[in-house]
Amino acid sequence: MKNPTAQSPVSHGWVILVILLVGLNLRPILAAIGPLLADIQQATGLSSGGAGLLTTLPVVAMGICALSGAWLQRNLGETRGVGLGLAIIGVACALRWVFNDAAGLILTAGLGGAGIALVQALMPAYIKGHYPQRAGQLMGIFTTGIMGGAAIAAASAYPLAQGSGWSATLALAALPALLGVLVWVLCATRASTSAGKAAVSLPLRSARAWLLMVFFGIGTGAYTLVLAWLPPFYVQLGWSASDSGYLLGALTLTEVVAGLIVSFCIGKFPDRRVPLIVVLLLLLAGLACLILAPLPLALWAALLLGLGIGALFPLSLIVTIDHAVDAPSAGALLGFVQGGGYLIASTMPYVAGLIRDHSSSLQQAWVAMGLGVLLLLVLALYLRPGLKISEARMVAA
Repeated sequence: MKNPTAQSPVSHGWVILVILLVGLNLRPILAAIGPLLADIQQATGLSSGGAGLLTTLPVVAMGICALSGAWLQRNLGETRGVGLGLAIIGVACALRWVFNDAAGLILTAGLGGAGIALVQALMPAYIKGHYPQRAGQLMGIFTTGIMGGAAIAAASAYPLAQGSGWSATLALAALPALLGVLVWVLCATRASTSAGKAAVSLPLRSARAWLLMVFFGIGTGAYTLVLAWLPPFYVQLGWSASDSGYLLGALTLTEVVAGLIVSFCIGKFPDRRVPLIVVLLLLLAGLACLILAPLPLALWAALLLGLGIGALFPLSLIVTIDHAVDAPSAGALLGFVQGGGYLIASTMPYVAGLIRDHSSSLQQAWVAMGLGVLLLLVLALYLRPGLKISEARMVAA
């Protein structure tokens, strides 16, 4: 099952648990904001545009840091880089207990985003290098952990805040992050790191790499938009903050199920375009529910959006890995795709916040996202299997 030349960091029985734990820590700093947004705005005076920055800035930081994935892989290495990223996430969350004004929240959002970016830029290369035969499955497990962390944070944020306050609730996410650091150090340090190895640079000359970046960016834009604004959207329609948080929790739990389905079924689809088109249609149907009948179709919207977004995220990364020839090229390509893609996705929460500041509804944001999904349906047709991005297409970062 494993590459005989790769030095495995953990036994076969533990690798999935370790990867899941790492993934669980990558979204609570974002997902807990939506259900608590009303309390945060009341305490800090943040406008909707400013509140959008609490999601936008981490995603921007994730994009900028991911673009340096090849440099990080060469100079820091996957093992040290993932551990450092988890530590940064833990520190950023803990600081929110003390620095809980508008400026502090925004600064810790950027810091947390940098930590998330380190992990997301280096973990795929780590998986590709140590478990090449299981890379697709383990990437699905990793993204399932990411969405599982979002589900837990979204569903628990408001109830926890009733007892401890919103700033302490945001800071609680530091505990699993620090646990993640400990487990990662104990389990992964036996693996060799790629620090010091020659790295493949960003594939700036590859049209297919740009296509993958745009595809990932628009698809992730749907995730960041829903994560930031679905609870406030339903609060504005008359729901309680707790119920809107539970709805987001149900949506993200559905994402976990979708991610698990992708993890264990992706091997049956060598042509990834088939599942891609199916999940894009599910996502489009969920957005249609929000646009046409958000109250009577709320649960259907959560189910369809969860299935669509939850499957699209790992599929986008798996399709990207399919285009890499080895671990170094996987790190460079994923850094480029995620870096530019997250910069694209980061615009959606902020733009939606501006829309909310200047109109009575977020309907225009859902419509804009629906148009983006229609574009993805067209782009998916070009993602034919069997194509690789050669080193000749890479240029110096």
